Parts: sequence; structure tokens; C-alpha cells
Amino acid sequence: RIVWTVLLMAGLLLLPSPRRALSALLASRRWHVYLLTTTLISGNWLLFIWAVTNQRILEVSLGYYINPLLFALVGVLFLGERLLRPQIVAIVLAAFGVAVLTVSGGQVPVIALFVGSSFTIYGVIRKKVVIGGMPGLFVETIVLLPFAGGYLIWLTSTGAAAFSTDDMPLLGLLLLAGPVTVVPLLLFALAARRLNLTTIGMMQFIAPTMQFSLGVAYGEQLTTAHVICFALIWTAVILFTWGAWRASRSNEATPARQPG
Repeated sequence: RIVWTVLLMAGLLLLPSPRRALSALLASRRWHVYLLTTTLISGNWLLFIWAVTNQRILEVSLGYYINPLLFALVGVLFLGERLLRPQIVAIVLAAFGVAVLTVSGGQVPVIALFVGSSFTIYGVIRKKVVIGGMPGLFVETIVLLPFAGGYLIWLTSTGAAAFSTDDMPLLGLLLLAGPVTVVPLLLFALAARRLNLTTIGMMQFIAPTMQFSLGVAYGEQLTTAHVICFALIWTAVILFTWGAWRASRSNEATPARQPG
């Protein structure tokens, strides 16, 4: 994923505008910011992959359901954004749902909380710090390239590498790891600069719904606590979306004030 992302981004950055943006980004010398965003996104990727391969898709989907609500909460607490009452109720319901799952299971849903919180912090940094979408992602993956390349070399030397011409369909899927990584993150980075966190959060309810469906389809255990938790989360999603829709309709109905 990292290697093919770097190769794809390197090709895109040959274009004049992205190349100038990358030069400006490197000239700013804000290496601590790049290291922080790289740590956050790589930790998110790593835990996500581990969870999927260890039959924990439902918990991952819970994390991505929590993520949009965390965006909204951070927007209110630190960025001066305002929520309507239904959206405040939605955040409370989501917190209660996580608490139900925690008490019933006897342990904190660490995967869900880390997935949700790490991507929230990543999004906030992307919004507040002037880092271009494409150059920023390129720098983040370049930082990870030595680790990813070294791991691939080790897998190849031990005969454990899946990247081989012996299985062409699998090879094709692995080659798609670059575009599948670049396109969503690039669009997210661009959106984070143009939209408020509440809107960003609302749009991110699509992915966890698909993940939840996959978890059920693959036969993961859906306990009573899971049903209660997700019922509360889905109620929160409906309230949150309705509140955002009502706010947008209200803004459209308010006539623009003329200067003077």
C-alpha cells in the first residue's frame, strides 16, 4: 500500500501545480507536523488492517461511526463551531452506546476508540495546518516508505510475500492499493480545508455502514450488546444528520445581508 501510493503520488507530482505546492511544503520545514500526521494515519491503517484480518470488522465499523461524532465534538470544543440540540443529543447517545458495549463486554472497545480518535486528530491537524492535500500525503507516505520497503524485502527473503506473478488476479488487486489509498485520502484532505468539521463528519457515516454490513456478512458475532450499541449509534446518526440538514435549510432560507 505504501510503496504503490508513493509511486502513484510521484507521478501526479510531476504536474506543475502540485510540484510547486510540494516545494513550498518542504521549504516550510514543519517536520514535526509531518511526523505527527504520519504517525496518526499509519497507526490508523495498521490497526484497521489487523482488525479486519482478525475478525474485528464490527468494532472497526463502530470506530468509524464514532469518528464523525468526534469531529463534531472537537469542532464545538476547540474551533468555535455550533451544534443544534438534536446533534448534541446524538453525541450523548453515541457515548451511551459505547458505554453499553464497554460494560457488557467487560472491556473498553480500544480498537473502535483508537480508530475514531486517531482519524479525528488527523483531520483536525489537516484542517488547521496549511498542508496541501497531495503534497502532504506524498510526504507522509515518503516517511513510511523505508519501513514499508524494508518489510517487503524481509517478506520476499523469507518466501512469505504475496506480491508475485504466480497469482495475477491477486497481483492486480495489490497494484490497486495505491489508487485505493490515494484517492480517498486526497479527497478527504481537500475537503478538510473547505468544509466545517460538522459537514465532514456527517458525510463519513457511509463507510462504517458498509463495514458493518461486511462484518455481518462474514459471520462475526453480533451480541445483544452490539445490537443495543449500534441501535443507539444509528439513532444518533439520524438525529445528527437531521440536525445538519435542518441547519443547512435554515441557512439557505436566510437572505444574504446587503453591505451598507
